[in-house]
Order: sequence, then structure tokens, then C-alpha cells
Amino acid sequence: MVEEGKSGQEALVIPVLREQVAIGIRKVDRGGKRIRKTVSVQEQPVEATLVRHTVEVRRVPVERIVAPAEAPSARQEGDTLIVPVLEEVLVLEKRVRIKEEIHIIRTAREEPFRDTVTLRSEQVSVEPIAPGSPTEATSMNGGTHHATHTDRRI
Repeated sequence: MVEEGKSGQEALVIPVLREQVAIGIRKVDRGGKRIRKTVSVQEQPVEATLVRHTVEVRRVPVERIVAPAEAPSARQEGDTLIVPVLEEVLVLEKRVRIKEEIHIIRTAREEPFRDTVTLRSEQVSVEPIAPGSPTEATSMNGGTHHATHTDRRI
């Protein structure tokens, strides 16, 4: 573009343009995946060997006089725990007499154990979802999903 200036000379005018950019965000539905998780239940027998401990309590009379400093305490002899029962008796002097011992014998025996337990396992399937399709979960036969299924759109 050429214009005439004040002195009569032609002046060359060059337009200067400036571009501006505006950045924005918009959501675009690109579809997704449907995750379906199911839980299956099966009964499975289990077998184990259990150890059952039993005790037998025997009272064994001892009737022995000992000095107070020699009074025995509980002791272990093999599988038997021996607990002395002490009693003070009045003689011309006070002495400690072992009245009896309590022998506690522990035995163990193995016995078979059989029971049925419930085991659960989960299966997961991933299905593509087309953009704009409804997200309501349906089962394979076209009905709505059961409480045992968990559907999520991601």
C-alpha cells in the first residue's frame, strides 16, 4: 500500500499483524473400558493332622518334713510338672512338711482332621466401550448385573 506523505513524496506503508493464541480445555469422550469382576465359590475338602494335648492330675502323698530353707519349688521331670504342696505343722518347733506333690502329666496324640472350606476366586474381563455409549452394566445374557459382579468404567 502506497500513500502520499506531507512533502509530496510517496510513503510505503506496511501493515504489521500480530497473532494471538487462546488455549482452552474441553472434554472429549473417547470411549473407555468396562472392567467386570466376578467371584466364584467352590467347596474344597482339607485334611490336616492336629495335635491335642491332655493333662492328667495325680496327687502323690509325700509326708516329709523339710527345713524352711529346703522347701522345694515346682520342677519339671520329662513331661511331668511337679508342684509341691507345702504345709506348716506345729511341732516343738515350726517345720515345713511336704504334704503332697501334684504331678501334671502332659501327653500329645495326633488325630486326623477333615473339614470342607469355602474358597473364592475372582475373574476379571475387560471390554472396550465405544465413545458416547451408555455405561450401564449388563450381563452376558442382556439383563442387568447381579450383586456378585462389579462393573466400572475407566
